[in-house]
Amino acid sequence: MASRLLKIAAVYMLIGVTMGFAMGVTHHFEFAPVHAHLNLLGWASLGLAGCIYHIYPEAAKTKLAQLHFWLHNIGLPVFMAGLFAQFCDVPAAEPFVRIGAGMTYAGIVWFVVNLLRHRMDQSRTATRLVSEPVRSASEFAARRAGTGPGP
Repeated sequence: MASRLLKIAAVYMLIGVTMGFAMGVTHHFEFAPVHAHLNLLGWASLGLAGCIYHIYPEAAKTKLAQLHFWLHNIGLPVFMAGLFAQFCDVPAAEPFVRIGAGMTYAGIVWFVVNLLRHRMDQSRTATRLVSEPVRSASEFAARRAGTGPGP
C-alpha cells in the first residue's frame, strides 16, 4: 500500500508541476486551483499517506486503508477533470466536481478514522528507528521488529 501511494503521488507531482510550468510559460493562470489541488491532494496528501502507511504497516492492511486508497484515487481524477472542465465553462461539469470531491473527502475521512482507530504504539519503534545510527541491515530489521537494541 505504501509504495503504491508513493508511486501515485509521484505521478500527481509530475502532472502538477507540468501544469504549473505550462501556466507559467503561457501566463495563463486560470487553472491554478486545479494545479493546487493536484499538488496538495495528489502529491502531498497521497505521499504523506504512503509514508504513514510505511511507518505503520498494520494500518495499511485494514479495510479502511483500502477504502481510503480507492475513494481517493477514483475521486481525485474525477474531481480534477470536473474542475478543469468547470473552468472551461462546461456547465455539465458540476456533478463531476461534486461527486469527485465527495469521494476524495470520504477517502480522507476513512484515512483519519483508520489512524485514530489503529493502535499507534508502534511510534516507539519509529522513534527507535531514527534516533540512533544503524550499523547494519540486520540491526535495522531487528529494531523494526522491536527485538534489537534501541535508545
